Amino acid sequence: MRKYTFISVASILVVLAAWSIVTYSEMIDPLFLPTPGDTVNALVDEIDEGIFFSDVVASFYRILMGFVISTIFAIPIGLKMATSRTWQAIWEPFVGLIRYMPAVAFIPLSILWFGTSDLQKFFILFLGVFFQEVIMIADNCKTINKSLIEVGHTLGFSKWQVTRSIVFRAAFPGIMDTLRTTWGWAWTYLVVAELVAASDGLGFRIMQAQRYLATDRIVLGILIIGFLGLLTDLLFSWLYRKMFPWKMLEKAKG
Repeated sequence: MRKYTFISVASILVVLAAWSIVTYSEMIDPLFLPTPGDTVNALVDEIDEGIFFSDVVASFYRILMGFVISTIFAIPIGLKMATSRTWQAIWEPFVGLIRYMPAVAFIPLSILWFGTSDLQKFFILFLGVFFQEVIMIADNCKTINKSLIEVGHTLGFSKWQVTRSIVFRAAFPGIMDTLRTTWGWAWTYLVVAELVAASDGLGFRIMQAQRYLATDRIVLGILIIGFLGLLTDLLFSWLYRKMFPWKMLEKAKG
């Protein structure tokens, strides 16, 4: 574990050192890439202006709500698609069609329908995350050991009990991995929505900085999004270890 941590920290320091070398030596014009110091100064300026934390809260609220709404619908539909041929026949063509449509293309329509409110961001997040989640969750449920289902039928479980108590529980570790993956996608769609139709948020601040060629603030916004994504990814990883310790043992043995 210590070796892993050391390598991770070292890789970050190498990137930071390379960034410092090419910017402080002026190998790259500050207009195209600011120095680490300029980026830190941009952070201090945004905090002093009172916009930094409000932007972070606004973006995190939007992504959290959009992701939760998508997941609330995706889990039961994915479960039903995996356990019912009828549900699969109903949803698979529809989901298969929509998931290949770029969510970005719906931004003009979403602005017409919802204006620039948070509902518009939720809608874009839903389109970007929901259909991918459904397919992946259905696949998670289809990979469980079929003998477990047979045991449930032998014990006289109803179809609902088999789905809830056997299929869902057996597939839950895989579903958590799916949620971890789609959470990362959600950040991409949120930033795109904020770039076009927002008056606050990290995506909006990046777009505003681009208009004034404030590269330091653009880089700052990108880094903050990456940092928040990393923190939440580590949270997912920690939850996975706590909720499914036997899975960690299986991975260690593998």
